[in-house]
Amino acid sequence: MGSNAQRRREARERVQEMRRDEAARQRRRSTLFGIALAVLVALSIGAIIWAVKAGTQEEQPAAIDGVQTFDYAGGQHTKDTVDYAESPPVGGEHDFAWQNCGTYDAPIRNENAVHSLEHGAVWITYDPALPQAEIDSLTQRFDNNYLLISPYPGQQTPVVASAWNNQLALDSASDPRLDAFVTQFRQGEQTPEPGAACDGGVSETVKS
Repeated sequence: MGSNAQRRREARERVQEMRRDEAARQRRRSTLFGIALAVLVALSIGAIIWAVKAGTQEEQPAAIDGVQTFDYAGGQHTKDTVDYAESPPVGGEHDFAWQNCGTYDAPIRNENAVHSLEHGAVWITYDPALPQAEIDSLTQRFDNNYLLISPYPGQQTPVVASAWNNQLALDSASDPRLDAFVTQFRQGEQTPEPGAACDGGVSETVKS
């Protein structure tokens, strides 16, 4: 009897030991699985972050040589004439009515044009003495979509491209930087009121 009881006890102990070994193996497998899962998640997150950063870097346009930047807040309207620091202006107070986008043969009012810049327009101005061939090239190269073209007596260079808080002075209408400026800043990230209209405003010109 004693021998049988001992064998049963030893059998129970072996079963218990097997169960403990199996439980230990299960814990090791669970731990390894958890580690592998954590590594996989970390690698996935890292890959996503890298892809987002890479995509963001790719989306950033190349800097255009010669562009000056400013710091005017949008939304400042006035009925008065504004004494702008820049000529042509690139931001600041402006009229409640915006200038309809398009090509003008005579100067347009600063206060209305600046409102168009606030809506995302690019304003190309030229010295009235610019050769007619260069003036014609401006109107032929660019459409009127969020774009103003007008003469600007007294400006310091033959051609100036202006967007809200950004400006590029050029010696020629054929300078390729002009095309790059229009591409980057027409309805660009600098726009205080993206999507706002560039028609339905005013089309008046002023005497030079």
